[in-house]
Amino acid sequence: MHVVVTRLRDLLARDGAARFLVPNPDLGDGRYPGEETSVGKHRPYSVWVDLADRLECRFLTPVSHGDFVELRFDLVERTSRDRSAGRYGALSDFQRVDKLEDPLFLDDMLEALHRVPLASGARVLHLGVNGGRELALLDLAFPDRAFDVVAVDVDDSALELARRRFPQHAFRVLNVNDLPDETLGTFDLVVALSVLQSPGVDTDRVFRVLLRDHLKPSGSVILGFPNCRYLGGEVSYGARLLNFRKPDLSLLVKDVALVRRHLQKHGFRVYVTGKYEVLVTGVNVKSTA
Repeated sequence: MHVVVTRLRDLLARDGAARFLVPNPDLGDGRYPGEETSVGKHRPYSVWVDLADRLECRFLTPVSHGDFVELRFDLVERTSRDRSAGRYGALSDFQRVDKLEDPLFLDDMLEALHRVPLASGARVLHLGVNGGRELALLDLAFPDRAFDVVAVDVDDSALELARRRFPQHAFRVLNVNDLPDETLGTFDLVVALSVLQSPGVDTDRVFRVLLRDHLKPSGSVILGFPNCRYLGGEVSYGARLLNFRKPDLSLLVKDVALVRRHLQKHGFRVYVTGKYEVLVTGVNVKSTA
């Protein structure tokens, strides 16, 4: 594989694309990656998809050639990261991201919600709700229940999108750094997806304030930590630190470990799941007793 990766890097640097023949993965059922076949080493499509991602390429539809397939990698043009004040607003590229189209996120979030004992009428606080798409998960997980949902975000234009999608819920402009806010009250469930690690957010302080001031004694939390970026419209695995081109999970691991340890210390049953978004679900044992 080292030879393959080196050769592909050279081709992509020179041409911006690569076309190459490999043994047809469909003919290697039951074989492990790298095992020899009559036409060469078997490698499943998952290996090639991961490699395309690492090389910052789009994986195009393979072309069949009998015992072989032609794989096609096209280098994705890198764009500068949007750091403007409106990078999460209604007209931003961020609004084009629909996490519910990620089957892993969808399945993991539904699993997390099903772990939380939410009765009809329960209060739910959603931090960093932005355009509100993820609020649909409550309806998917509990189609026969209605909840008292309060959702907040720093961008009012994004909240306007959320209001149109879910007029039955309450929305407020609020920076999580301004918590606690006594006008919010306490909740049976607090959801914070891809917000605690946002630039300028004091992760540890905000997290502790949520538990102390805005979570009911029997309440639960679902916290999401991004482990990806988007490149040319496609999700690419791995959290990136500022000015790092390749994934570096050190900050992700640190923050996940911090909240997991704190939740366990305070009597929560904790689950850590997810791939492109790592979910920490804390279910208060008082709510399941």
